[in-house]
Amino acid sequence: MVKSDLTYPDQRVVTDQTKANLQPRRKRRTHRHTWLLYVVLLPVFGLLALTNYYPAFSGIYHSFFHWQPGYSSPFAGLSHLKDMLADSLWWQSFVHIGEIFVWGVTLGWIFPLLAAELIITLTSRRLQFIFRTLLIIPFAFPLVVRLLIWDFLYDPNNGLINKVLHDVGLGFLAQNWLGNPHTALLSLLFINFPWIASLPFLIFLAGLQNIPAAIFEAAALDGAGRIRRFWSIDLPILGRQFKLLFVLAIIEVLQYGVASQILTGGGPNYATNVPVLEAINAAFNEDRWGYGATLGSVLFLLILLLSAITLSVRRRKPNEKDLASAVN
Repeated sequence: MVKSDLTYPDQRVVTDQTKANLQPRRKRRTHRHTWLLYVVLLPVFGLLALTNYYPAFSGIYHSFFHWQPGYSSPFAGLSHLKDMLADSLWWQSFVHIGEIFVWGVTLGWIFPLLAAELIITLTSRRLQFIFRTLLIIPFAFPLVVRLLIWDFLYDPNNGLINKVLHDVGLGFLAQNWLGNPHTALLSLLFINFPWIASLPFLIFLAGLQNIPAAIFEAAALDGAGRIRRFWSIDLPILGRQFKLLFVLAIIEVLQYGVASQILTGGGPNYATNVPVLEAINAAFNEDRWGYGATLGSVLFLLILLLSAITLSVRRRKPNEKDLASAVN
């Protein structure tokens, strides 16, 4: 029996109509699921606004008042800004964070980068995992615990550093490391030496692991040694990582203050004083809440401004021709 072909066009029409009818339903379901996701995220956005955005904007608002929490707060205008410009301790604290920043982007990057290069050089994946884990484990310990350990090491009477100096015949170098204005800031900077268990190490290692193996093989065929490969291939490709770390370093240094508060309290003789401690002291110790809010708001705006400037600087991504010419 021969079947008629007249049914096929009708079937195609029905199929096309069915698909056309199903598309609006699928769109409605997609929009419905999207709205459900936003509804689920509403508590998260609410907590974020309450714990992060509200304190920031509240500080900016109260910086224009002689703020007394719980009492009347008369309008102060720009008087707090004038006091800030005349505050010598405030500007001295910026000198300190300038030294901390230079230290952090030099020695604070060199050792983690060197460690990442040494790990990526290993041919065994298992050894890479083992050494990476061993180097990053100290990063998991709470900051306060690490600071208290270093406080014990720096102790002028029973500290390990002074005891070792006495045992090796260098007792004349032993001193009160955190109590001497000339060594206090340097002692804080040496905390967590050699600074490998840190975020820069993880970022550098991740950037190096993402470099295609074909690039390394081409460099080896061209006769490029390990040092030549580092300068000609690794550093150019890690440009984005350096940019990210630079922004994070700006944010971190402007928020620096935990180590100073716990170990030295900003002393001795304001040798380790930083802007964050100035804002805290103004509010909690001197009862100048409006002035403390002004200092905190200035730090907040500085972080936004410097981060935006750094992120706006564009860097051309090196291509394979650039890398090949660099190696040759």
